[in-house]
Amino acid sequence: MPVPFTLSGYSTALFSTWYFIEEMGLLFDAGDGVCSALTQKSRKINHAFISHADRDHITGLCQLSQLNAKDGFPKIYYPKDSGSFPALKSFLDKFDPHISGSEWIPLENKATVQLKPDLMVQAIRNTHINVSPGIIKSFGFKVYETRSKLKPMYHGLSQQELVNLIKTQGRDELHEPLHFNILAYSGDTPTSVEDGEKWADVKVLIHEATFFKSDAHLIQNERINKHSLLEDVLEMAAQLKRLDKLVLGHFSKRYHTEEIEEQVKKACTYFGIKIPVYCVLPGQTQFDILNTPSVNGI
Repeated sequence: MPVPFTLSGYSTALFSTWYFIEEMGLLFDAGDGVCSALTQKSRKINHAFISHADRDHITGLCQLSQLNAKDGFPKIYYPKDSGSFPALKSFLDKFDPHISGSEWIPLENKATVQLKPDLMVQAIRNTHINVSPGIIKSFGFKVYETRSKLKPMYHGLSQQELVNLIKTQGRDELHEPLHFNILAYSGDTPTSVEDGEKWADVKVLIHEATFFKSDAHLIQNERINKHSLLEDVLEMAAQLKRLDKLVLGHFSKRYHTEEIEEQVKKACTYFGIKIPVYCVLPGQTQFDILNTPSVNGI
């Protein structure tokens, strides 16, 4: 099933993660190398939504701000309680005093940002960083497309009657907005202990899958930030009835490409995955991901 946007990205745990949606001018995370990979296309980035302040998700902001700064852009959104972002902004203001334009905007949980009249992004708190429930330091994000639908009370009217009402009352009075979750990005998050239903209405999901279940002991340390297990993500995806495509990334460099692909194929078969699954493999920048062959051959 074709999608109306072009998704490119790089995602290797500990090193760098970023995903760029060209038609939306939208970036999820800004790991090292994002501008050098996208070159001139990086100038299309107007909105950068950063999931959390780990170095592999933010170091590309330095060059992004320096290369792309223009009046009011890029806009950089981040979890409101993460002090690393104001600190980084302060450093960049001193390091590049001749650069101005970029805006740094803290977000609350479930805050929405309107990118275009028909496009908005919502921030969704996750528990990658182990803090108390009232503190917000890590996010996933949902992208919604807004369409309008004729209100039920006007069903059955002729085309001419509708035209006349629009002239007297305006189009907005006759229609109601409908929001469709066309894309979501998990950020780093421990899927195995979170409610997967938060992705129940999404069409394309980008989700981290850092470790295999055989290495589950690596996420048990309470002192480190939490990540997902590949098999847990695929088990969750198998239960999401409206999901059309799944993109997996943030794999640990401990795994080889062939090993990851084999494990994904095996888990897709085991959980009965019926949708295309794509992998952003360690050390590889991938362009137009959703138009490349899926790992599971669907």
